[in-house]
Amino acid sequence: MSTKDFVEKDYYKVLGVPKDATDAEIKKAYRKLAREFHPDANKGDDKAEERFKEISEANDILGDAKKRKEYDEARALFGNGGFRAGPGGAGGNFNFDLGDLFGGAQGGGQGGGGFGGGGLGDVFGGLFNRGGTGTRVQPRRGQDIESEVTLSFMEAVEGATVPLRMSSQAPCKACSGTGDKNGTPRVCQTCLGTGQVSRGTGGGFSLTDPCVDCKGRGLIAQDPCDVCKGSGRAKSSRTMQVRIPAGVSDGQRIRLRGKGGPGERGGPAGDLYVVVHVDAHPVFGRRDDNLTVTVPVDFTEAALGGEVKVPTLGGPPVTLKLPAGTPNGRTMRARGKGAVRKDGTRGDLLVTVEVAVPKDLGDEAREALEAYRKATAGHDPRAALFQAAKGA
Repeated sequence: MSTKDFVEKDYYKVLGVPKDATDAEIKKAYRKLAREFHPDANKGDDKAEERFKEISEANDILGDAKKRKEYDEARALFGNGGFRAGPGGAGGNFNFDLGDLFGGAQGGGQGGGGFGGGGLGDVFGGLFNRGGTGTRVQPRRGQDIESEVTLSFMEAVEGATVPLRMSSQAPCKACSGTGDKNGTPRVCQTCLGTGQVSRGTGGGFSLTDPCVDCKGRGLIAQDPCDVCKGSGRAKSSRTMQVRIPAGVSDGQRIRLRGKGGPGERGGPAGDLYVVVHVDAHPVFGRRDDNLTVTVPVDFTEAALGGEVKVPTLGGPPVTLKLPAGTPNGRTMRARGKGAVRKDGTRGDLLVTVEVAVPKDLGDEAREALEAYRKATAGHDPRAALFQAAKGA
């Protein structure tokens, strides 16, 4: 906003007080309006946010005795953008563009007003301490929150809705997020309400840092709140139901946009990051989108072949055909029996065969195995191993 706009703007009308209002009346009016139109009480209402900015700007001028005096004098001299000519003039109001005066007028001006120097922009720029720009209290994004959740193996594969209790910074209830006991913070004059200051780094470059005076808020409490110590923020806890998608893996970090800490002055909420931990399953394992399971078979099944039943996660068992001569450690695939993918399809169940060796044998079984050993006495399963060792 230009200094021209400041002169033409009626701050008394903005606060709804007469021009002869006392300081107490101005403060009371501002306090009432600030509470009514504060962005934290009107989330998503752009008109309320703009109204709050106008109210804060008006209080910044009228709430300061020196600024108010100079503002009144400027308004009396240039009220409504017109300059009243002297007795030797043409009479009545001689209208002209105030932009000429606020620019770089040199020497005597029209109507006999000689101000010289850099024009009235320098005068009013110093008066309002804004450097020719308007005060804009910037909205602030809410903080990001990180939480953890532990799921069962089944919940991780199928997805689940879980309650999460979170702690974050939220508008202080004691002061309605203003940081001031009376709800009347003032705009920070260091950053002009933006919450940021620029510093040169040389070579025409500059960096933007949070304002150290208002700690990035753009507002400074005149009478700091006892609960939040003037920050306008206080610790708040809440529980929300969070949907964890199907197919998450142990250690995965999920981002939920807009589910973090609430924003300030109409700013957007932060994000919620959930780190997922998955409990181990006594039977099944996980390899990407596939599930794994180890199935024991006896020697005759592996040697002669046959059909074996294999359990699935949460569903009926499947039957796999075991080829004759299946070696220990061979992996077979049951398609579509794995974890849920992002597109809704499922991975596979990888079945690893483990030949089970009995610890105790009955007399009949022992005799049968002795007979088998005699029948295969000419076969040395380690011959190829030793041959390869010699070649190496």
